[in-house]
Amino acid sequence: MTSSPPPMVVFDLDGTLVDTAPDLAAALNFVLDREGLRTVSLPTARSMIGAGVRRMIERGLEHEDRSATPDEVTRMMGDFIDYYTAHIADASRPFEGLIEALDELSARGYRFAVCTNKLEALAKLLLDQLGLSSRFSAICGGDTFGVSKPDPAILRQTIAQAGGSPQSTIMVGDAGPDIGVARRAGIPVIGVTFGYTEVPVAELKPDRVISHMRELPDAVAALQAATLNVTG
Repeated sequence: MTSSPPPMVVFDLDGTLVDTAPDLAAALNFVLDREGLRTVSLPTARSMIGAGVRRMIERGLEHEDRSATPDEVTRMMGDFIDYYTAHIADASRPFEGLIEALDELSARGYRFAVCTNKLEALAKLLLDQLGLSSRFSAICGGDTFGVSKPDPAILRQTIAQAGGSPQSTIMVGDAGPDIGVARRAGIPVIGVTFGYTEVPVAELKPDRVISHMRELPDAVAALQAATLNVTG
């Protein structure tokens, strides 16, 4: 008799697990400065995060009314990644209460995974430097499976790689791509209010909203109970 997969929580990375905005903004400003453009403020940069490096650079250029060819953006991506890799955890830190929330959920039998539009190597490097990698059964990025959020394939394959089941998984994220990928994959989703999104996360209609990581274990438990009531 085979055992059922463990319950799982899949996290977005930037703006959900880790406050990465300072280091991402520094990398973007490094690129903009090299292009002879004005740098952007941290609040402005925060709203540009979430769709991967290419889109962040494109948003930075749009903010400065600058157009660029795809090849030029690719070149800038190389500059961005080189700089960011060298400074990936200069100022990035886990959000307050994260470690305690993971400890509590782990004690309740949950397994964890990361599903991010960040490049997989950068996601793993960041979590390594913050001492968090060992907590996750899978760390999957926008280049892991050839698709990115909100394509549901990235979430489904992340769950599979981590040894979980969609029926016992909950997603946690801060922005539209996270809510969208969960909805398309049929996964319940918790939105966090402290992340990076121009649209308030509550307006994206996640199943639950939390404003601090201390609220996560109870939100997961309530959402799991609600899901069991519907399916059971």
